[in-house]
Amino acid sequence: MKVILLENLRTFGSIGDIIDVKRGFARNYLLVNKKALYASKKNISEVNKIKSDLGKKELERKKEAKITAEKIDGKNYSIKKLSTENKELYGSVKPTEISKIILEKEKLDIKPSLIQLAKEIKSLGTFKAKIDLHSEVQAKISIEVIPAETIE
Repeated sequence: MKVILLENLRTFGSIGDIIDVKRGFARNYLLVNKKALYASKKNISEVNKIKSDLGKKELERKKEAKITAEKIDGKNYSIKKLSTENKELYGSVKPTEISKIILEKEKLDIKPSLIQLAKEIKSLGTFKAKIDLHSEVQAKISIEVIPAETIE
């Protein structure tokens, strides 16, 4: 299915590009989140007319993402979790939990879907996470998992 991008998407293209994607991805993600339009002749001409406005909006989003990245980039966040004697967690630390901690400490609402963990957090220690705030702006944070109490 051919669609016209209304946003810069790192893996697909930039504003105004006509790309070919699978129907499900177009219907369930791109069109629903207003990141693309069906590539009809009418839509192509409309996008060409409003391309500069879309570019300005994209620049604003990028500026906001940079400001957010400056606030959290390189920071260390601690999470207390129940653990066993051999430092394994009961459960794991998910992006949702990391998002809540950033909201508490920094007053920034970051969607869990933007947080990418290098590997699944299932033990005590320090872990790296990358946050994709914009197609061109990323922030890296450290997650330190400390024991809340040890259960024997």
